[in-house]
Order: sequence, then C-alpha cells, then structure tokens
Amino acid sequence: MLSKIQKLLPFGRKFSSSSRAIIANTGWLFADRILRMGVGLFVGVWLARYLGVQLYGIFNYATAFVILFSPLATLGLERVVVQHLVRHSSIKDEILGTAFWLKLLGGVASLLLAVSSIYFLRQDEKLVVWLVAILSTVVIFQAFDTIDLWFQSKVESKYTVLAKNTAFIFSTLIKVILITIQAPLIAFAWVVLAEMGLSAVGLAITYCIKGYSIKLWRWSFPIAKTLLKNSWPLVFSDLAAIIYTKIDQIMLGEMVDSSAVGIYSVAVRISEAWYFIPRTITSSASPSIYAAKETDETLYYKRIKKLLRLLLILSIFIAVPITLFSDNIITILFGYEYIAAAPVLSVHAWASLFVFLRVGTVSWFNAEGLNQFVLRRNLTGAIINIVLNLFLIPIYAELGAAIATLISYASAEFLSDMFYAKTRKIFKIQLQTFLFFK
Repeated sequence: MLSKIQKLLPFGRKFSSSSRAIIANTGWLFADRILRMGVGLFVGVWLARYLGVQLYGIFNYATAFVILFSPLATLGLERVVVQHLVRHSSIKDEILGTAFWLKLLGGVASLLLAVSSIYFLRQDEKLVVWLVAILSTVVIFQAFDTIDLWFQSKVESKYTVLAKNTAFIFSTLIKVILITIQAPLIAFAWVVLAEMGLSAVGLAITYCIKGYSIKLWRWSFPIAKTLLKNSWPLVFSDLAAIIYTKIDQIMLGEMVDSSAVGIYSVAVRISEAWYFIPRTITSSASPSIYAAKETDETLYYKRIKKLLRLLLILSIFIAVPITLFSDNIITILFGYEYIAAAPVLSVHAWASLFVFLRVGTVSWFNAEGLNQFVLRRNLTGAIINIVLNLFLIPIYAELGAAIATLISYASAEFLSDMFYAKTRKIFKIQLQTFLFFK
C-alpha cells in the first residue's frame, strides 16, 4: 500500500526527510480542508435552507462582489513570497514585514473600492450595501495571512491549521445559534468578519509561541520593489481569474434575479467544495518543485508531471459521481426548492478538471518567471466567460452560466497555452496528462 502511495505522490519514490515533511504537511492541510468542507457544507446547507433561494442569492451576490476586489488585497504575493522565503530565509523578517504592509495597504484600497462601487450600483438596496461593507472589511485581517506564508515555506502548515480552525469552529457554532434563533441575514456577515479577526489573532499568537516575533518585521523598499515586480502580473491575473470564476453570479444577479443566484450558488458550492484538494497538494509540493528547479531540471519536470497526473485523476474521480447523482445530491442536501441546481451541478462539476490542472501548473509558471502568461490565460478566460454569459444567460439562465464557465475554463487553463512558444511546453505536459502518456 505504501509503495502505491509513493508512486502517486509527485515527490519521488523514496521517503526522504523532506518528502516525509511534505506528506505530513499535506496531511494537516487535508485535515483542515476536510473539516471545513464537512462542517462548512453542513452549516452552509442549513443556512441555505433557512434563508431560502432569494436571501441566499443576495448573500452570495454580495460575497461574489467582494471577492471581485480581493486581488487588490492579496497583490498576488502568496506564491511570490513563499518562493522568496525558500530562497532567502536569512532575511525573512524583511520579507514578511514588507509583505504584511503591502497586503494591509492593498486591503484598505480593496475595501474602499468595493464599498464605493456597490453604493454607486445599488444605493437603493441598503441590505446589499451593508453586506458588501461588512464582508469587504475581511481583507484588512487577511494581511496577517503573511504568517501563513512563512509556515508554508517551512512546510509547517499545521500551525496555521490549528490557529485558523479554532476561529472557524467558534464562528460555526455562532452561525448555528443564529439559525436557531432565526437571526437576520446581516448577522451572518458579521460572523464572517469575526472569524477572520479571530484567525488573525490566532496566527499572531501561534507565530509568537513558535519563537518568532512580529516586532522584528521590517519594511524594505528594495524588497517591496522586487516582490511587486514579480507579483504585479499575478494581481491582474487573479483579477481576471476571479472575473471568470465569480462574474457569473454577479451577471445572474443583474440579468435575472437573486433567486437565480441562489440556485446557481448551491451548485457551485458543491462543485467548488473539492477545490481545496489541488491547492493543498500543490502548496505542499511547491517548495520541492522550486528546489528541484535550482538543482536538477529532469527531476523538476518529473515532479511537475507527477503532480499534474495525480490532480487529473482526482478530478475525474470527483466529477463522475457528482454528474451521475446530481439530482439526489441537491434534493438530499438542499431540498426540492433547489432542484433546478441539479443540471447546473452536472455541467459545473467538469470544470474541476481544468481547475485542478490550473492550480498544478502555477508552480511551473512561477518557477519559470512566466507569471505574465498566467495573466494572459486568465484574461482569455474572463473575456470568453463574459461574452458567453451575455449570450447564454438570457436563454438558459443558471445552466447557461455553468456552460460558459466550463468552456472558459477549458479555453483559458488548457487550450490557450498552445498558442505561445514559451508556454507550449506546459501545454504538451498537460496534453500528455490527459492522454495518460508518460
């Protein structure tokens, strides 16, 4: 059994000390995401049933609107900072301090832009404006996720898991209480904000317990310049990615109604519940891939191929049963009120193939210094998704949005790579993965 697991993992056949650390780290991250998926899905289903299609649609519209501005808060720093910490751990305090202040300033900009935009668009709908105002404040606390980047670089994500899950469990209990006492929708937005605040406090405490000090963090203009130089394509890339992953909910809200957003959202919730898998595996594999890039080109590509092969197999094992049993999944979880989400789920589930591969190829683009091509990928997807939504939503409503998403994912994350000489190599690797060639 152990040998079979070794062959599937993209880290080599033998369990070296670094491989054991990666596997243990992946285990912690999986435990985190499984807990969040299980508990989050249970409470999310309960919340969807409690709110009903329309109010649930309003809440998801506001959430999608806030996420649209989140790239300004993250500034594409996650992948860049981890890589710099792996290579230059001796100046970690300067890297972490600079990243923290960049993310904090970006968070403030994101908050102001989100609130002013929703007020301009829907100033007569006070509930929507307040939801966006509360939820967008979350990005301020996300600056403390800089601590998570340090633990990622050390392959010690268990500390982040423990800190964040404490806040998650607390907020989940509060949500259950709010549902029980039939609290208004706005109360659930405040709980989301409280969870992020508690997560920030938990990360800071964990960082100190491990013997580090936030007081040692320092701003460095040269490091800020270097980080932003490497990450700026990722800002626009993340924005484009969010547009073509979240714009469908916003367009449904504007072109149809909140109920359509509610129907579509439950399908997306189930389909995207599994997206933690490639992120978890890739976040643990990335340091190993970056290290191989520095020493052995053959090993570097071998690890990338194994990673993509594993992610594709997992995505297929997820998409097939979801497609076959979509009616049962929707009715059992959300009730007959949401049955229109079943065909949407059957289509949207297959987007996971391209999402899993996209996440898996991020390490290659980052290691090769080709983040500008990630931007091209995502811009392609955003444009295709918006155009298809304009044509398909008026005809097929939620199902049209799902079809548009699937086509845009396939176009952006796979097919677009064959049109550029510098990305054709990763396209061939992905094609070999689809065809199960070595």
